[in-house]
Amino acid sequence: MPRFVILEHDHPFMHWDLMLEAGDVLRTWRLATLPQPGMVAAATATFDHRRLYLDYEGPISGNRGHVVRWDHGTFSWQKCEADCLAVELIGVRLRGSAVLNRVGANDWALTFDGRGAVEPG
Repeated sequence: MPRFVILEHDHPFMHWDLMLEAGDVLRTWRLATLPQPGMVAAATATFDHRRLYLDYEGPISGNRGHVVRWDHGTFSWQKCEADCLAVELIGVRLRGSAVLNRVGANDWALTFDGRGAVEPG
């Protein structure tokens, strides 16, 4: 099964990076807030990252802050279209369906149903 990670990243401001393994890269979205059941989180598509970030915590080169793994686990693709992605997450903290819908060129809306979600903390 492919893997995912959510990294807490403190540069240039506090945000979270949702990364989904897709072959040799991690498709990545910057989240303004953590996924919570029943809430929509603003997400911005960023560049694909290297797979090493699935297991990495620490400083980012070029003085681009520090990352900490907030959650990690496996996922399965439920839908993979140009304007809508849906995955089933099985993480340490999050379990349930996450749906990303495109609302602009790089802007997306993330919804999470949180079935069986472990409380964030």
